Amino acid sequence: MEFLNQVNDFMYENILIILLIGVGVFFTLKTKFVQIRLLKESLLVLKEKDKSKKGVSSFQALMISTASRVGTGNIAGVSTAIAMGGAGSIFWMWLLALIGSASAFIESTLAQVYKIKEGDHFLGGPAYYIQYALKKRWFGIIFAVLLILCFAFGFNALQSFNVSSALKYYAEGNSQEMLFALFVGIALSILTAVVIFGGTHRIGVITSYVVPVMAFFYIGIGLYICAVNIDQLGNIIQTIFQEAFDWKAIFGGFSGSCVMYGMKRGLFSNEAGMGSSPNAAAAAHTSHPVKQGLVQMLSVFIDTILICTTTAMMLLVYGPVEASQAGMPYVQLAISSELGQFGIHFITLSIFLFAFSSLIGNYCYAEANLKFITRNKVVLQIFRLVAIVIIFYGAQAEFSFVWTVADIFMALMAIVNIIAIVLLHPIAIKALNDYCKQRKEGHNPTFSAKKLQIQDTQCWD
Repeated sequence: MEFLNQVNDFMYENILIILLIGVGVFFTLKTKFVQIRLLKESLLVLKEKDKSKKGVSSFQALMISTASRVGTGNIAGVSTAIAMGGAGSIFWMWLLALIGSASAFIESTLAQVYKIKEGDHFLGGPAYYIQYALKKRWFGIIFAVLLILCFAFGFNALQSFNVSSALKYYAEGNSQEMLFALFVGIALSILTAVVIFGGTHRIGVITSYVVPVMAFFYIGIGLYICAVNIDQLGNIIQTIFQEAFDWKAIFGGFSGSCVMYGMKRGLFSNEAGMGSSPNAAAAAHTSHPVKQGLVQMLSVFIDTILICTTTAMMLLVYGPVEASQAGMPYVQLAISSELGQFGIHFITLSIFLFAFSSLIGNYCYAEANLKFITRNKVVLQIFRLVAIVIIFYGAQAEFSFVWTVADIFMALMAIVNIIAIVLLHPIAIKALNDYCKQRKEGHNPTFSAKKLQIQDTQCWD
């Protein structure tokens, strides 16, 4: 375990932090602040409906990616960041979301440009644009394997663990805690199996309903708690910024600083630049790749600016806790202090729904990348069964182990994707300029790869 922690700290301290910030700033400048300039446009794109009833609409693609982003990381992840790194970690989450949304735009636009068609559906993502644009299938396979390990195994085990952790409140004694963990593993495994054996379209339909409803109620509770404690909000915001720039604390122990926890939990939460959301972006039927780039950019804001901030404010109203209470215990303490037993029951239901939507969103990504490696139906069925077993295992796992493993796979995956999108970003910029030109001329933008001299696309022209 100590070796895994050392690997984890090395990658984040020496590689990933620099890459995430540097690339995010670079893409922000190259796109002329697309995340701010075209934020309103991203909302308009959501109104477009898919003409094919069998396909995935822009809204459904947004919900699939948001289902993966908006998981227990928005609750337990934020709690861990604040308990371990302090209130300042929230600022670094915000910063990563702001600059990272430009990276999300680039990767998702590329995924649309280089998507492929399979029956009535589309597939795509970093593995596909690495193969078709960079001509390096072996590099695409490396990414696909890392994504499968990260999402189907690392993240899904973590989602299951967080649900199990939330239910420990109801247990009395060690034997009942084990029984609750067993029940959570079985329940989540069965529910996930029902959905994933129904295919990508069912995933899109379910997340279109589950994600908006649960996010609406969760944000509502957060707003209520903030409203009744409005006198504290000024001090909370001040604390966030003061601790974010406590340079002595940051450089005195960087691996445990607010910067590190803010970046780790921020990346786990919004996934900007990590290479996951492009898999959902590629699945959408749309007239221009930039439309999905804008939609996925919006998803980063929904995840971090809305959901994560909601959690942060509820926790900071309650106040700091010991590091040993990081994760769901911290959230339960904060909610129950304001809403009593109702708060406990609400957060338990929320964590279950957040985790369930995230489980199926994560699986959707993993299956798309498995299909990139092989189309063998037997392998696919075996993989589905193994993925379900991992969900069951996660409910019984140990806190630090599942977080560390998820962080390592997440870092490796992000590094591979960042290399690819830096090399390919001129194509996304060319598509963005074409989109803006058509919008300025009053047209509903349509994409022509031939006109823009973009080669090796599979679904355009």
